[in-house]
Amino acid sequence: MRLFYRRGKYATKAVMRSQSNQRVSMIRLLAPNPVRLNLRRVAIVLTAVSQLAACASRPADAVLLPSSAAGGERQIKLLTATDRTKDADGQGFASGRAQSMAFETYSISIPPTHQPSKIEWAKGKPNAKRDFVVTKRTTIDRQAFLAQAGIPAADGSVGLFVHGYNYSYQEGLFRLAQIAADANTGSTPVLFSWPSEAAVTGYVADRDAALFARDDLVAVITGMSRQPKVKKFILFGHSMGGFLIMEALRQLKLEGRGDVLDKLVVILAAPDIDADVFRKQLTVIGPLKTPLTLFVSKDDKALRISSFLGGERQRAGRLDVDDPVVEDAAARYGIKVIDITSVKADDSLGHDRYANLAAIGPQLVSLENRDGVSSRQTGAFVFDAAASVVSSPFRLAKRVIAGQ
Repeated sequence: MRLFYRRGKYATKAVMRSQSNQRVSMIRLLAPNPVRLNLRRVAIVLTAVSQLAACASRPADAVLLPSSAAGGERQIKLLTATDRTKDADGQGFASGRAQSMAFETYSISIPPTHQPSKIEWAKGKPNAKRDFVVTKRTTIDRQAFLAQAGIPAADGSVGLFVHGYNYSYQEGLFRLAQIAADANTGSTPVLFSWPSEAAVTGYVADRDAALFARDDLVAVITGMSRQPKVKKFILFGHSMGGFLIMEALRQLKLEGRGDVLDKLVVILAAPDIDADVFRKQLTVIGPLKTPLTLFVSKDDKALRISSFLGGERQRAGRLDVDDPVVEDAAARYGIKVIDITSVKADDSLGHDRYANLAAIGPQLVSLENRDGVSSRQTGAFVFDAAASVVSSPFRLAKRVIAGQ
């Protein structure tokens, strides 16, 4: 889930609801039968409403228009694939569900003042000295997209990012630019943007939109994996994007596409998936050649709200790694669950802390190897951001008990 934010005249053209209307809409959405709500649920609703209503507007598609790169520190090239419909003005993409995909390339300038995990949005006319700025944008066809997306980094890897609930096209694009800038990978990052409503009240519609986009994501994954130089395919999903990825993996398994699945390195950050549904998906998919990695956190308020919407059912992104049941399930299903609660969150809901992982991602992999945690090892682990250590909470507990 994402918060709205204030961005001057580059804010969206749509008229935003007043704070009072936002409160009414959220209460109606979250509490269809208020009489039955207990005090704890009321507290959750009021907290969510106060945080969501505290902000005003979001970046419009005007930020996609190319501007001067003068003053920018470096350029990031990105590719996009989307099954959203075009905006009425033709500048960007809306929440409509298109029957065919569109493909584009972007060059985005990163300002010299960029801070890790941040997106420096333009508050007025874009200025490459202080803002993320699109400097080049080109529409391409599917063949050109796959040819460019199939050019790997030195280690033979390519990467694809799938955004979560309540994202607009431009928000997904600029978030990927931030991740690419902080991670400093060698390949050209790719965004798959599904037709999210980009609205707080669009939760149910977004779940349907994710399912609508499943076949298109499968087509993109299959097409990219077939490129001759691709040896490893990093598939990264956030929030509801994790649900979409799991559905795509399930479909690939049912289609017998082991050749595609064997290349995948799947990372799900704060996945907004019912825990029971997640187990069913894992049962069908089976263990991957490289174990699926799940980044979870115990204080993710957005997933707490999602759990409330789902009838108080556990979400996969809030699994407790201290629970032996989770440890056993991780080993049984062949996945790695890493608690990243110690990583700083830039949003008040604690849902976007994955953005901070981009800068420490390569270190996280090396830390695992140094700490004796193999990249193919499954189970439950904790990442201590302060100590820069990845370890099993159960091993640590045994050491304490044994006095080691």
